[in-house]
Amino acid sequence: MSVEHNEVLQALFQRRSIRSFTREAVDREKVETVLQAGRWAPSGLNNQPWRFMVLFAGDSRQQGLAECTRYGGIVRRAPVLIAVLIDKASMYSATKDHQSVGACMQNMLLAVHSLGLGGVWLGEILNQEERALEVLGLDSGEYGLMALLAFGHPAEKGSSERKPLQELLLEEW
Repeated sequence: MSVEHNEVLQALFQRRSIRSFTREAVDREKVETVLQAGRWAPSGLNNQPWRFMVLFAGDSRQQGLAECTRYGGIVRRAPVLIAVLIDKASMYSATKDHQSVGACMQNMLLAVHSLGLGGVWLGEILNQEERALEVLGLDSGEYGLMALLAFGHPAEKGSSERKPLQELLLEEW
């Protein structure tokens, strides 16, 4: 099957990180669709360790989160932020549970793209995880911050390069 006739493969190959957004608000229905996409990610033992906190533009916590990352400009200007967290009590294997949250993030990014929106996975904020959790009013004993998803209506077209597949293979196949 060719890529041009496969919507899933098209989404995978066309999605790009978008870091600049218009001021247009995002419909709550679209935000819920993004959350539902994350909810349906695979997880070991189906433990679904992810938790979400949604912030819309103007939320007082947005500025506090912006101060926790060198990508504060993106955080300040994002119409929607989803803090993706891990519920420590639901974890059974740190590695598998963190992988599951990665799948959750990818699902949400693909949903953002499929809805005609643009988004970016912000992980650098983890360098200030304790402070970010404090801004969100969350207990670091209960939750771990995994990433922020910033999204909205794109004000730019994304671009990206990928290494050739041969460079990534450890042996010929």
